[in-house]
Amino acid sequence: MKVKNVIISQPQPPNYEKSPYFDLSKKHGLNIVFKKFIKIEPVLAQEFRRSKINITDHTAIIFTCNNAVDHFFRLCKEMRIMVPETTKYFCVSEKTAFYLQKYVQFRKRKIFHGKENAEELINNMKKHPTEKFLMPCTEDHKQEIVSLFAANKIPVRKAIIYKTISDSDVKATVDPKEFDMFVFFSPFGIKSLFENFPDFNQNGKIIAAWGKTTQKAAKEAGLNINIFGPTDTITSMPNAIDGFLEKSKK
Repeated sequence: MKVKNVIISQPQPPNYEKSPYFDLSKKHGLNIVFKKFIKIEPVLAQEFRRSKINITDHTAIIFTCNNAVDHFFRLCKEMRIMVPETTKYFCVSEKTAFYLQKYVQFRKRKIFHGKENAEELINNMKKHPTEKFLMPCTEDHKQEIVSLFAANKIPVRKAIIYKTISDSDVKATVDPKEFDMFVFFSPFGIKSLFENFPDFNQNGKIIAAWGKTTQKAAKEAGLNINIFGPTDTITSMPNAIDGFLEKSKK
């Protein structure tokens, strides 16, 4: 199957013409459309208080994505909570650690990060056994990472600070028949696809899924995964798509 039209279930990156997706489109003659399949809704202070979680009781915060960073500090501002200068931050990736600097001065805080690898995050946390860990997350968080905490006997309290829901606008603006490839980065994207298009049939369309939980959700939904990552040699989705298309040419 020749791939021409590709839909990426994320917003278009800033400076698109300098992004790997732009290079990918030029190299393979692709028409790439960016469309968010999900929406983020905040958990407001009044609702959060019902969880009876005291943020300042915790000495270390775990961030698995940029949304968690934004909503954690948004909630702290709403509740007039001053996060202590001594608080440590553990990020699942360097990208998230860099994003954290939007709110935290790097030199004044202690920030630890892995490289898109939950095992690296666990190893960093093991070096700080006396910390009281809090993980801000969405209500349908990645169970995989929570299981790793339990397996390594690291006590972590979850704090639901935002909700991830399907974006109904997708149904009004996207025609699945127009696309040869669908690219997903979270289980929520898969869920949104079938909530917006209950009768969706893969029918030879290429499915790209990033991350183990996304791949699991795709398989459970009955989809055949053609492109996946990360692996030891595939470090980004553009890289994964490029490799697939190059192999398809041969």
